[in-house]
Amino acid sequence: MKLFAREQWPVVVVVLLQMAAVTVVFYLEGFRDWKVALYAYLLGFFFVAVYLVYRYMSHRRFYEVLSSKQVRLEESIQSLEDAPLQAALGELLQSQYRHYEKRILEDERKWQNQITFMNQWVHQMKTPLSVLELLLQDGDEPRDISMSEETERIRKGLEMVLYMARLETFEEDFQVETLSLRELVNDVILENKRLFIRSFVYPEIRIEEELRVESDAKWLRFILQQLIANAVNYSSGSKKKVTVSATTDDRSVILEVIDRGAGIPASDLSRVFQPFFTGENGRRFKESTGMGLYIVKLVLDKMNHDIKLESKVGEGTTVRITFPYAART
Repeated sequence: MKLFAREQWPVVVVVLLQMAAVTVVFYLEGFRDWKVALYAYLLGFFFVAVYLVYRYMSHRRFYEVLSSKQVRLEESIQSLEDAPLQAALGELLQSQYRHYEKRILEDERKWQNQITFMNQWVHQMKTPLSVLELLLQDGDEPRDISMSEETERIRKGLEMVLYMARLETFEEDFQVETLSLRELVNDVILENKRLFIRSFVYPEIRIEEELRVESDAKWLRFILQQLIANAVNYSSGSKKKVTVSATTDDRSVILEVIDRGAGIPASDLSRVFQPFFTGENGRRFKESTGMGLYIVKLVLDKMNHDIKLESKVGEGTTVRITFPYAART
């Protein structure tokens, strides 16, 4: 009703101005019969009122659709079939909808092709990378050791790209199973033993053997890779420990990754899970991409696991992951 009133008030104003103009003309011509003039006014208002009522009743559905915020496109188009102007508007909406639907499908196809190409490219790059790692495996020269470190960085970068691409099909790639938390953490630490050694940082595991959590092994391994790598990198050269511990709280298990490294400034804490944010530490530690914690948070949200981060500059950082369904065996 409000929309109808806002649309039709200019019509009422024009009618009033028209009546006023006619009155002035008759007055200047010497017409002084106010009863006849009043009758003409009332008759004019009556016809205008009849027109407005008819207009509103015939277009009521149209105005209701325009005023609604959650109406579907099909319903809005069906409501535009009563009058010629409404029908023309409905045809325009249908034409635009088909056009944009076609554009969306084309963009989705291009995106899928890009994701497919990226996945294939990553897998193709892993083959020559594996060959390089085999060639450098037994090398003791400083040059060989340096090249091994660089190939390790390349492999981790490729894995980051691969997991980022898989986020688009996370639901299809997600599989919940019962996992031994200590075993999984131990495997990730062994995979990063070179990083620990060259960073002069020592791993410490405080997780009971019988702790089990319900999660996806592949994605959880990726998350632990990111958190442990961050802890080691930001503790590099400190000769201190990176502790991975787990405690129970009712039916939940809380996993903590604790480092005693540089720490995160308080001004950066609220933004560490934002994409591409590196903060002050990102300028000090050049390998930071700002994507690791962002992907970690995104994946944990999808798996219904909670993550929190606490840190103090110069004292270190603690990252906590809460698994809502866990048990002892």
